[in-house]
Amino acid sequence: MNFEEHALAFPCNDAWLYGVLSLPEKPGARGVLIVVGGPQYRVGSHRQFTLLARHLAADGIPVLRFDSRGMGDSEGDTRTFEEVEDDLRCAIDTFFKEMPPLKELVIWGLCDAASAAVFYAYMDPRVTGLALLNPWVRTNEGAAKVYLKHYYASRILEREFWGKVLTGKFSYLDAARSLVKTVFQAVSVKKRIVVNATDRACDRSFNDGLPTRMLHSLGHFEGKVLLITSGKDLTAQEFQSVVNSSPEWQKLLDSPRVSRLDFPEANHTFSRRAWRDTVANWTREWIHSW
Repeated sequence: MNFEEHALAFPCNDAWLYGVLSLPEKPGARGVLIVVGGPQYRVGSHRQFTLLARHLAADGIPVLRFDSRGMGDSEGDTRTFEEVEDDLRCAIDTFFKEMPPLKELVIWGLCDAASAAVFYAYMDPRVTGLALLNPWVRTNEGAAKVYLKHYYASRILEREFWGKVLTGKFSYLDAARSLVKTVFQAVSVKKRIVVNATDRACDRSFNDGLPTRMLHSLGHFEGKVLLITSGKDLTAQEFQSVVNSSPEWQKLLDSPRVSRLDFPEANHTFSRRAWRDTVANWTREWIHSW
């Protein structure tokens, strides 16, 4: 199907945001908003967001990708992924204004953009789907455990590592310090706070960890979810570690409304063309499946 692309400028509080609308010749009623994490802009690593938008638009799915405040071409101060609620709402308002046939929306996000989408989606009834790729649930303890399990174990098998050892370029002292610090972070346990799931489930101001707040927000979202995780990515491995250690996460992701796809050979940003094409096809097929 033929499609066109139009540049958009729209206000968000005291700043102007800029994006690109990929408009099919015969657009469907379900669109996709590509949310960009930082530090990134609307093209994406290896042009993934541009290529994804065009792939979906060629199949009749309208797509808007944009720069949030402080990123890319957009004005304003840079914000963290937990502070882009207004940006998402303004982008969605503009999307529906530009596309009168639009009835509902999927938010697509990679890494911390996926986490931003989770925090936002349950509050906006126009959002009926979430496509989450390698969601960011980073904690110091979680990152340390993943590094111990995946990074250090694979490091001793690398030719570069043994090359440094045999040539005397390997610093045992620095390595020992790094290992001790990582182990300390991995075994440290913060006091957990009991949260009333009904009264405070989606309150991002309460003093609880990112994985727990993500769980609460996603639990309050009633739409469809596509979860894609890469096998060669520490962020995805940390997310999987959180899931494996949490019956609540496991129960949520076992829901019929959640579709899970693992991509064992892919890295965090799907840097190869074949990987990007696979993700685009998975996204398209999932959107048409409900």
